[in-house]
Amino acid sequence: MKPLFSIITVTYNAEKTLPVTMQSVGEQTCQLFEHLIIDGASTDDTLKIANDAKLSQTVIVSEPDKGLYYAMDKGLAMAQGDYVIFLNAGDKFHAPDTLQRIADVAMDNAYPGIIYGQTQIVDSQGHRIGERHFRAPKVLSIKSFANGMVVCHQAFVALRKITSPFDLRYRFSADYEWCIRCLQHSRRNYYIDDYLVDYLNEGVTTRNHRKSLKERFRIMCHYYGVLPTIWRHILKVLKPQKK
Repeated sequence: MKPLFSIITVTYNAEKTLPVTMQSVGEQTCQLFEHLIIDGASTDDTLKIANDAKLSQTVIVSEPDKGLYYAMDKGLAMAQGDYVIFLNAGDKFHAPDTLQRIADVAMDNAYPGIIYGQTQIVDSQGHRIGERHFRAPKVLSIKSFANGMVVCHQAFVALRKITSPFDLRYRFSADYEWCIRCLQHSRRNYYIDDYLVDYLNEGVTTRNHRKSLKERFRIMCHYYGVLPTIWRHILKVLKPQKK
C-alpha cells in the first residue's frame, strides 16, 4: 500500500514566498498527499495564491494564532497522512520526483520511522547558496542530534504515528526538540543520499539565530546531560579550523 503524505505549510503574509512552494508541491509526480496551508490570518494575497494554485489536495485554514509552532501543531493535529513533512513558505522540494522517491523508500522498507536526506540552501531568487553547516549523517540515531540539528527539519520526514505536539516552551528551536522526540520513538531511520529540500535562508530561526542557539543548548542539556553538552561545546571551540 502506497503512503499518504501530509505536507504542512505555515504562512503569514507570505505572498512573496508561497508561490514557489505551491508550484513545487503541484509538480510532484507522486500525488498521494494532502497539502495543509495553516495561515495566521494573512492580510496580503497569501490566501489568493493558495486558492489560485487549484490543487485538489489543498486544505486551507486561516485564523489568528500564537506563532509558528502553534500553527505547526494545528497542522499536525489535522494531518491524516502516514508521514508528515513540514515545508514552509519559500521552501520547496528539490525535484519533481522527490516525494515519489520518499514513497518508494517507505514501501520498500516497511515504513521506517524517519526518512531523511540532505538540504540545499537557496536565496529568495532560488539560487543556490550552498549546503547547511551540518550534512545529514548516513546513519542517524538520537545520539546524532547531541551535536545539533544535523538534519534540517524540512528534510526530516516522520511517520505520523510516532509524532507528538511541539513543546511550546521553545519559541525558536521547538523543531529541534521535536525531532529528538521523534527519534526516541523511531525503530528504524532510512537515509536518501540526495537533496530532498531547497531551504529558503530567511526563516524565523535564521532571523533569531542567537536566541535559537541558547534554546538548543537548553534542549541539549535536557536530553544529553549538562556536562557532556558543555564538553562538546568546548571541543568545538578547541577544534582547529580548516584552512
